[in-house]
Amino acid sequence: MQTIIEQIKNEHLIVIVRGVKSEQLIPLAEAMYAGGVRLLEVTYSANGSVSDEETANNIGALVRHFGDRMQIGAGTVLSEKQVALTAAAGGKYIISPNTNPAVIAATKKAGLTSIPAAFTPTEIELAHELGADFVKLFPVTSLGPAYVKAVRGPLNHVPLLAVGGVDLSNLADYAKAGVSGFGIGGNIIDKKCLAAGDYAAITELAARYVSTVKGLY
Repeated sequence: MQTIIEQIKNEHLIVIVRGVKSEQLIPLAEAMYAGGVRLLEVTYSANGSVSDEETANNIGALVRHFGDRMQIGAGTVLSEKQVALTAAAGGKYIISPNTNPAVIAATKKAGLTSIPAAFTPTEIELAHELGADFVKLFPVTSLGPAYVKAVRGPLNHVPLLAVGGVDLSNLADYAKAGVSGFGIGGNIIDKKCLAAGDYAAITELAARYVSTVKGLY
C-alpha cells in the first residue's frame, strides 16, 4: 500500500475511466500509458447499468495486462462488496464520491489505499480520522481554489486530491492552493476520439496533462 501512496504523491494524477466498453479498456489504457499515465481508476456503475462483477472483471483484465506498469484502482465505490470485488481482482486503491466509514474500514482491512471524497472541513477531517490515505475534494470546481487554500490552512495535515471539473486551464490554480494531485476523467479521455478509435490523439492529450501536472510539483 505504501508503494501506491508514494506513487500517487509522485505522479499527482489519476485518470478516471467511466462508461467505457470492456473491449475498449485495454487499448484506451495503453494509449494513456503511452502518454505517461501510471494510475487508472475504473468506476463502478451506481445505477446498476453495469454489474459490479463486470466492473471487477474489467479491473482484473487491466491488472493482468499491465502488471506493475500501471496501477489500477476502482472508483465510485459505495459498498463493502465493491471493495471486496476490487481486492479480489487485484485493484490497489479505492476511490469513492463520499465518506462512508464502512467502505473506508473495509478498504484498510483489505490492505488497499483509501481515497474517499469530502466537501466540507468536517467531512475532510472525519475521512482522515477514519483512515483515509488521501481525501478527494469533490466536486472541487464548485468550491474553487480560494476555498481549497482556506481549508488547507487548518487542515494541512490531510493530503487532498482535486476532482470534478479540473482541466488544463485550472490545474495550476489548484496546485498553488495546495492539493497533492488530481483525478481527471472526461477532460482527459476524449469520448469523440475514443469512439473514432483515434488512440494517438488520446495519447497526445494524456501527455499534455502529464507534462503539465509534473511541471507544477
